Amino acid sequence: MKYTSKDKAIVLLSDGTIFYGKSVGIKGTTTGEICFNTGVTGYQEIFTDPSYFGQIMLSTVAHIGNYGVHEDEVDSDGIKISGLVCKNFSTNYSRPAASGSLYDYFEKKNLVAISDVDTRALVSYIRDNGAMNAVISTDGKSIDELKEILAAVPNMNGLELASKVSTKEPYFYGDENATYKVAALDFGIKTNILRCLAARDCYVKVYPYNATLQDLNAFNPDGYFLSNGPGDPQPLTEVIQTAKDIIATNKPVFGICLGHQIIALSQGINTYKMFNGHRGINHPIMNTLSGKGEITSQNHGFAVDREEVEQHPNVEMTHYHLNDNTVAGIRLKDKQVFSVQYHPESSPGPNDSKYLFDEFVSYMKEQKEAV
Repeated sequence: MKYTSKDKAIVLLSDGTIFYGKSVGIKGTTTGEICFNTGVTGYQEIFTDPSYFGQIMLSTVAHIGNYGVHEDEVDSDGIKISGLVCKNFSTNYSRPAASGSLYDYFEKKNLVAISDVDTRALVSYIRDNGAMNAVISTDGKSIDELKEILAAVPNMNGLELASKVSTKEPYFYGDENATYKVAALDFGIKTNILRCLAARDCYVKVYPYNATLQDLNAFNPDGYFLSNGPGDPQPLTEVIQTAKDIIATNKPVFGICLGHQIIALSQGINTYKMFNGHRGINHPIMNTLSGKGEITSQNHGFAVDREEVEQHPNVEMTHYHLNDNTVAGIRLKDKQVFSVQYHPESSPGPNDSKYLFDEFVSYMKEQKEAV
């Protein structure tokens, strides 16, 4: 087997801490908030999840790239992470069904990736000190140059990113002869969410993040969906007002991740930036309505204020995270409006929470039959 020498690479954190590694072979420098994902599979779905836009992904799993990539395992129109840090990066892959290597996939997008980093030490440091901005470089820039670049990177707290990943024009997904019509606001919607809705006899029209209620209602939907997405929800003031308008229609509303936070904000409940956030595919959730636990896929750095939820006269907490007791789901007591902080569509992750799509459809069915 031919030995290939790797160029040196640097991870510089915003507090000045430096970790060293090796380039996987793609020269460049990139920035973003560094965050870690604990999932041991599904790396292609993670890299193409729009909720990770503007973030450098730090993988806790030992090997990345070992099963290659496949064109059916994407959750958007392309790679959304700004860079990758991992322990071992495999340029070879063993899965017969793979359509190519992860290296070629990254090279086409000129995505900077660093391997041979002590990822256990780096993850431990971030857990102790919190998520922060970082710069990774494989092209020989000096520490002083990297510090200058990093100083110009905006903080994720207060940063609006949904507009960066949202569709520019409306589009349709599913069978136009389906029983139910869903108007979806795209803050960074994952493709598997659309698949889950289409599989339940829904025809979806996906709208830009800043579409108005008038825009949505031109489709005459049976229900509304507010998608996942990156960034801080609080700067999206016009979207929050649109969510209020949507809820006032009294039609079913389902929100996931950023959509969940938007629904909470529309009811006067605040959100906050978490110390580290939740990113992985084995997060334990308690369903307070059923009394059952669920293992869930999660990816978020902001959360809804639990105290404000519990004090709200018209909002009920339906799910909470068993590791830190943060809010994982809410519903309005007098309307068919509900949302969760995690990803019931999985991709990657377990299928414990896909019943939420069935619940959304059952609400639309109930309203259609009542007409």
